Amino acid sequence: MQFKRLKFHVDGLLLTDKPLGLSSSQLVSKIKILFLAKKVGHTGTLDPMATGLLPICLGEATKFSSYLLNADKTYEGLIRLGYKSTTGDMEGEITKQNIDNMPSVDQIKETLNKFIGTIEQLPPMYSALKYQGKPLYLYAREGIDIKRPKRKVTIYAIELLDYQDDRLRIKIKCSKGTYIRTLAEDIGDQLNVGGYLIELRRTKIGNLSIENALNIEQIKNTISDERTKLLLPPEALLSKYEKIILNSNEENEIKDGKIVEKKAKMPGLYRLYGGNNDFIGLGEIDKTESLRAKRLKSLEN
Repeated sequence: MQFKRLKFHVDGLLLTDKPLGLSSSQLVSKIKILFLAKKVGHTGTLDPMATGLLPICLGEATKFSSYLLNADKTYEGLIRLGYKSTTGDMEGEITKQNIDNMPSVDQIKETLNKFIGTIEQLPPMYSALKYQGKPLYLYAREGIDIKRPKRKVTIYAIELLDYQDDRLRIKIKCSKGTYIRTLAEDIGDQLNVGGYLIELRRTKIGNLSIENALNIEQIKNTISDERTKLLLPPEALLSKYEKIILNSNEENEIKDGKIVEKKAKMPGLYRLYGGNNDFIGLGEIDKTESLRAKRLKSLEN
């Protein structure tokens, strides 16, 4: 006889440290089983070869996950200079370049500075970006090159962390949609030696940090009844937004889909709290200082 696994309403945000070799969806599946949760999702895919911060949303937190997808991100990447890869990383065919001299530290620092600001990137063929409903990497595996437009991204900062032999380690703070593999290749090309990405680790998304993340073994080793204590509240996804505390009348109006007028706040998104300082959702104030619901938690919670 086959028994159905019981699933529960579990709400919260789990900061995980994704290991090497595991896909984001595989890690989500493991968390779903460990927490016996009905609804689980992640915010921002990491390739199997990448490690680091992967926030996983459970239950009500999934409603607000999209607000973290647009957040700035910080990575540490290790680039191998003097070589090129057909995929921009270790999974491709590696070709050694004919290089007489490797660049100096000063040359590298000068080159890295050229990438700070708004730049254009050509999305790699070996990516999950879709063309006619099909990921580009599937076309690439068939030897088909799809014409794709360049996209603008912003590099806020690049820091040289280490440079030894042909290994260049950098720290990058960037906007969403930045391809670090492409950046690694572009840096190698700018240095006239070639380069590809051999390690990638995400350390920050918005205000969330890898320092507070748990690896899968730590989560597994936590007693099942204690695992919910590892979760941050759903509103941790929205920490960049200012908080508004509503009185009981305003709270009821918002929950009924009505508009609350004259909140004397700047236009924008706000975290909304009701009685007992309970988080009820995200609201938006318009130019007339009127507040309306943007996304609310389920009223049952």
